[in-house]
Amino acid sequence: MNRILIDTNIYSNALRGNNEVVAVLQRASLIGISAISIGELYSGFLAGTREKTNREELDQFLDSPRVVIYPADESTAEYYSSTLNQLKSQGTPIPTNDIWIAATAFQHGLQLYTLDNHFHHIKGLLLR
Repeated sequence: MNRILIDTNIYSNALRGNNEVVAVLQRASLIGISAISIGELYSGFLAGTREKTNREELDQFLDSPRVVIYPADESTAEYYSSTLNQLKSQGTPIPTNDIWIAATAFQHGLQLYTLDNHFHHIKGLLLR
């Protein structure tokens, strides 16, 4: 079973027609997305000129039976704090939202699918 949590850049690259990204998503039995990523997407939609269209496309994606939205809760916060402290002690900070996304992957035992290399600094994180 191929269960993944997608980073925000994966959704964006899939919409742009990145064949490799699309192929991975097509093979996934479960595609998780963090509420944090949805917030990042909404922010980008607001800054652009196609907000309504972008929201409609995202809604269609989220309506798929293979897509699960993962909220941040107290358990996510525990994973976040551990990950943040690990990164600080290593001297390898990454963007705060990405720490929340990694925490979500840890919490739900999912591989994180991302195009950002800085996630490699997080020990124990399963990356696709």
